[in-house]
Amino acid sequence: MAWKIEYDGRVLKEMKKLDHKVQQQILHYFDERIAPSSNPRTFGKSLKSSFSGLWRYRIGDYRAICRIEDEKMVVLVVRIAHRSTAYDKPPTTEN
Repeated sequence: MAWKIEYDGRVLKEMKKLDHKVQQQILHYFDERIAPSSNPRTFGKSLKSSFSGLWRYRIGDYRAICRIEDEKMVVLVVRIAHRSTAYDKPPTTEN
């Protein structure tokens, strides 16, 4: 069973500002590891407090914060940021 990876519009904007090698590393991580997995939670960590309900993936020095939508089989990436700023402010996760 394959998961669909979706990126919030703000994430795509932020990714364009990153080094090309980092962009490729992030896309490769989701395409090769998360999308084909039977359970994307095995690669990430559940977040707590103001980030409750979201999951975190470590990709080098960057963090991807995602919402996993089981009923749609979608992993929605709501933030990609350097590890030093990834948790500064909870991302908005409205549809």
